[in-house]
Amino acid sequence: MGLLDAVVRGLAGKFLGGGAQKNPLLDIAMGLLTNPQTGGLSGLVETFTKKGLGDAMGSWISTGQNLPVTGQQVQQALGGDLIQQFARQMGSSKEDVSGGLANLLPEIIDKLTPNGQLPPQDSLQQALGMLSKTLSNR
Repeated sequence: MGLLDAVVRGLAGKFLGGGAQKNPLLDIAMGLLTNPQTGGLSGLVETFTKKGLGDAMGSWISTGQNLPVTGQQVQQALGGDLIQQFARQMGSSKEDVSGGLANLLPEIIDKLTPNGQLPPQDSLQQALGMLSKTLSNR
């Protein structure tokens, strides 16, 4: 589990810094990656691909450079209602949430797929569980 452990620690450090507060947007992104109702990471890949963002998603998974997406593209892929729900949870605008996810998802998915492949679901669950635990202890 060494590689995934390093990924978890790196993500926690990057998004929380030394003594930073818990990042609700990171919680939302993690929820998207682990939600069994939507298929977790593989379901997110499928959703983005169906919405015309397969090239971008593929670049996040591959070992090459990540293609950017806009907040509007993320909102179209995930749906305005879901983004609005997240915005209410955070007390933010839909634009802030979708823009934040547009910046956060490529990096998280890239770090969770260092070999250019989706990790086995059990490994992903363990890594994200460790990240969640790390975040909760802050």
